Amino acid sequence: MRRVMASAPVEEAPAPAGEPRTERPKLRTEFAFELPRGYVDDEGKVHHSGVMRLATARDELIPLRDDRVRENSAFLTVVLLARVVTRIGDITDVHAGIIENLFASDLAFLQDMYRRVNSEGHTRASVACPECGHSFVVDVAGGRLGES
Repeated sequence: MRRVMASAPVEEAPAPAGEPRTERPKLRTEFAFELPRGYVDDEGKVHHSGVMRLATARDELIPLRDDRVRENSAFLTVVLLARVVTRIGDITDVHAGIIENLFASDLAFLQDMYRRVNSEGHTRASVACPECGHSFVVDVAGGRLGES
C-alpha cells in the first residue's frame, strides 16, 4: 500500500535583500484582432473584429483525431483555428465551416497570429519603413491607434 503524504503549502522565495518584490505580469489569454478583409456571412454582412485565445495542448491534439485532418493534413489549420478563434464579429459559434470560408489573406493572417501568440506570447512584429529604413514595432492584431 502506498502512503500519500500531505505537503505543506509552497511559499514564494523571498526577494533578494535590497530588491523589492515584483508582481508577475498577468497572463494574457485572449487577443483581439482585425481581419484584413473580413468574414462575409450568409446574409452578406462583413465581420472584421474577433478574438483568439491561447491554445492548449488539447487544442493541438484533438484535431489529429479528426477524419478530415487524416484525409488531408492541410485541414489541420482549419480545425485548429476553429478551436481557438472564439469570436468573429457577431459570430460566437466559430466552427470549421466559418474558417473554411475566410478569404485566403484572412486565413494567413490568423495562422500568423496563432503562431505569434502561442510561440512568442504577443502580437507585435518588428518592421522597417521601406522608404527610410527606420525600424519600429507594430501590433499585427490590427488594433486601432492608442488601443491595447
